[in-house]
Amino acid sequence: MLVRRAYVPEALRPTAAAAWPFTVPCVRELVADGLAFTAPVTFLVGENGSGKSTVIEAVAEAFKLDAQGGRSGRKYGNDRAKTPLGEILALETTAAGARLRSGPRSRRKGFFLRAETAFGLMNTVSGMHGYWDADTSSLSHGEGFLTVFAEMFREPGLYLMDEPEAALSFTSCLQLVALMRELGESGAQVVCATHSPILAATPGADIIEIGDHGTRRAKWAELDLTSQWRRFLHDPTFYLRHLTE
Repeated sequence: MLVRRAYVPEALRPTAAAAWPFTVPCVRELVADGLAFTAPVTFLVGENGSGKSTVIEAVAEAFKLDAQGGRSGRKYGNDRAKTPLGEILALETTAAGARLRSGPRSRRKGFFLRAETAFGLMNTVSGMHGYWDADTSSLSHGEGFLTVFAEMFREPGLYLMDEPEAALSFTSCLQLVALMRELGESGAQVVCATHSPILAATPGADIIEIGDHGTRRAKWAELDLTSQWRRFLHDPTFYLRHLTE
């Protein structure tokens, strides 16, 4: 484990009248109580707009990763203004996490893969020192993602992902599950926001369900995400009839 908890120091907590994103239930709860990480692999699951991306971006910034995506230690990774939550979020780290976050840039290990910006990032940095040799512009989006995983998710470090399943097939999702489990066992830490029941099924992972209730820890079989996919695959017309009639 590298990060034990994300929290907002009391002196930096916004007022009750603060604007978005502090009106989002999971963010409001994080500000008040913090968010503990209890396993090497953690998933944030929930509907669009529930606050998953807001939280994971802020964690990236607090660990000195670029909220737009990229690797730890990148020279210009923190030039842009931080997100409102990222400005005030702090991390309680283990000794290993503190060394990674505060050591020389060349020794920091971590990566933030953000699906909505990943394609542009890959095309920009392919072949550059510290990245990968393959020309991802000549690969499919899914192949490009797998190239990033293979080359950048290899050593103990903090690996953050925001909806990585966006470009992945069923089989590729299974490959990512295997990688995340290996990373967790190697001393790395993974925090992933996802809509995928395949990724959320990673053995040993801690799952945090985010919604109007704020946050709650849940088992895979108890997730709304899991039950909805199960019902849809059993009988698609249960959902589709409302769209087609």
